[in-house]
Amino acid sequence: MKENWWEIKSEIPVDTPFLAVYEDRIRFNLECLIGSVNGDTQKLRPHIKTHKIGEILELFKIYNIKKIKCATIAEAELAAMHEIPDVLLAYQPVGIKKERWISLIHKYPSVSFSTITDNLESAKALDDIAKINDLKLPVYLDLNTGMDRTGYSVSQDWTTLADKITNLKNLHFEGIHIYDGHLKGSVEERINTASNSFSEIKEKTEAMEQKLGYKLKIVAGGSNTFPFYATQENVECSPGTFVFWDSNYQIHLPEQKFKPALVIVGTIISKPTNATLCIDIGYKAVASENPIEKRLIILNDENLIPTSHSEEHLILENRGINKYKIGDTVYALPYHVCPTCALYDSVQVINKSHQICDQWKVVARSREINIYKI
Repeated sequence: MKENWWEIKSEIPVDTPFLAVYEDRIRFNLECLIGSVNGDTQKLRPHIKTHKIGEILELFKIYNIKKIKCATIAEAELAAMHEIPDVLLAYQPVGIKKERWISLIHKYPSVSFSTITDNLESAKALDDIAKINDLKLPVYLDLNTGMDRTGYSVSQDWTTLADKITNLKNLHFEGIHIYDGHLKGSVEERINTASNSFSEIKEKTEAMEQKLGYKLKIVAGGSNTFPFYATQENVECSPGTFVFWDSNYQIHLPEQKFKPALVIVGTIISKPTNATLCIDIGYKAVASENPIEKRLIILNDENLIPTSHSEEHLILENRGINKYKIGDTVYALPYHVCPTCALYDSVQVINKSHQICDQWKVVARSREINIYKI
């Protein structure tokens, strides 16, 4: 009988629910990522918000990936602790985050830190704090191409804003940041929509380069538009979910050949009726922002269907013929892996022999590691 890739045979006792990650599949996904850019790892700036794990950053370095993107100062610090030389905080630092950002830069002087801004007021605030600390802060202009979450609208005169930022003496204008996670549909639809806005952005960026006298960087996209930006010259791509993948992207991004590399391991704790099972994967154990049919897929059996969810319990309706007993192990693929990973302090590492061989801490799930404030 063929072995299921997700089954664990280890006798090491681990209480459920826990996360299992499969290092051989993570390596496969890294190799697939690099193949997508024809081996040019300089095009890659993967987002680390999916995993928040130092050992995966060490794998990045093995594969010559030396730039990352992150969303929190804790993630930026984790990257610095693992000597990733180039770290972009794609989250505009305002309020006390500015002070923490400066503290991070002081603590890790060998790391090149950069961040984003999308308005002149925030840029001036960064310029002021940089001046006080005798620093020159690298910044990208964050552009809004339709997601309407952050960024200066591409339909407005963003080049004038960029000019004003370049005139701030304690900032260094690095280039343009784009995140277009709102783009859905077929790969052709995603590529066409991304291409329409990007062509104008690229043209204006090249005109700015002529005026500034140096090359600007463009950091663009996430997973949805990775196939487009991977083919563009002088663009750094920032997918993140590729490390673990999940059922959402497996369904909606079929053109990308990454493999699921993380599962939630649970236990059947009760059988309230002959046709129902209760497992210990409550919504404290899996990202639950979506409707119940979009939270996880049970890998053991496609006929085990989630019907009710609460903090510590998940009810499954058994619509098939397989029999299950209390104490049986259940394996689930999360629909949204990034916030699922952030629910756990650690993950169990599974080797090719289906054994638990290590444990990795999800260090940057914390909002603070060492950097608190200036």
